[in-house]
Amino acid sequence: MLQVPVLREKKEEIIAGLAKRNNLDARERVDSVLLLDDDRRKIQVELDSLLARANQLAREIGDLFKQGKSAEANEKKSETAQIKEQTKALELELEEKEQAIREILFTLPNVPSAEIPFGRGADDNVVVEQQGEIPSLFEGALPHWDLASKYDIIDFELGVKVTGAGFPFYKGKGAKLQRALINFFLERATAAGYTEYQAPLMVNADSGFGTGQLPDKEGQMYYMPADEYYMIPTAEVPITNIFRDVILKAEELPIKACGYTPCFRREAGSYGKDVRGLNRLHQFDKVEIVQIAHPDASYAILEQMRAHVTGLLRDLELPYRVLKLCGGDMGFASAFTYDMEVYSTAQQKWLEVSSTSNFEAFQSNRLKLRFKEGEQKPRLAHTLNGSALALPRIVASLLENHQTPEGIRIPKVLVPYCGFEMI
Repeated sequence: MLQVPVLREKKEEIIAGLAKRNNLDARERVDSVLLLDDDRRKIQVELDSLLARANQLAREIGDLFKQGKSAEANEKKSETAQIKEQTKALELELEEKEQAIREILFTLPNVPSAEIPFGRGADDNVVVEQQGEIPSLFEGALPHWDLASKYDIIDFELGVKVTGAGFPFYKGKGAKLQRALINFFLERATAAGYTEYQAPLMVNADSGFGTGQLPDKEGQMYYMPADEYYMIPTAEVPITNIFRDVILKAEELPIKACGYTPCFRREAGSYGKDVRGLNRLHQFDKVEIVQIAHPDASYAILEQMRAHVTGLLRDLELPYRVLKLCGGDMGFASAFTYDMEVYSTAQQKWLEVSSTSNFEAFQSNRLKLRFKEGEQKPRLAHTLNGSALALPRIVASLLENHQTPEGIRIPKVLVPYCGFEMI
């Protein structure tokens, strides 16, 4: 959530920054917030004045009673009662103004970093790195959904029978490959200093608001009205919310956390060839890395997280590229995002397997996540997260890029985790 004092101080800069998001015109909403905040400030001044008068009266009444002047004390008590009623009315009005401000701020996305280019969508993203040789497949090579059927390792039709489209069954070596990837990603994360968490798969609305999924992505989240819980779209949500309403010490930063969870996304409106097989699922597995950082260090940490993810892709022997997302293709809460894509040789296209983002103080402001440095007032920390990695498209690319006439070759780094070299 954007900060009102920053909006007031850098109004034109913020409006121009938000315009990078596909020509988003935020002027009317920003002006509304500032006008409401003007009203809020006036109410606060009046309220503070009344509270100061109430405190003064309390002292005077106490002194009068000590002096035996009960009649005069009771007269002042009647004024105190009037102030109490006025105070209640002003507090209610203040809350209404603050709620109106929050409701508008909840609709405003984060301001892209100065380095983020203007753009309308994926075509305007910038390739900043590309590594690995795209393999030439043999005649008769198959896409991953046909390989899954041929080697009986993923059953999409059984998933449709039991649940619906987008909920596949992994079986045999397919299930072992999933488990091997999860363990490999977790071990690499812990070796890099991340503390592993096993997080809840459901969160309350406060957690969804804290990391920015609500209200922006409400339609993409599975919701259970009986309990008012949401199924998590990523482990980022429960892990980052560990630090909601927390004041950290500066020397504790950065805090590094990771976790494996299944992830649940409705992906409403998804259809066609781009969602075939493992390309887009409603339930999938992912290892997430999260950092809580000092604002001065967050962009250096973003580069470290990018290097962590690309190191995994190199070890999996997958050709990959890194994109700097333009304003029109970034997530609602992000200030800067790298997307990592692997090349699917059988499908002849790039598939996103990780987004690594710096949210700066956008999530922290919602979470009230702060840190204290010496005798200074608490400040908002920066939050970052990344997929390290999401499994479905990694599995799709492994199957397609490593297929041979004899079967599917397992990358050397995974063999100790899955116990076999070929499918």
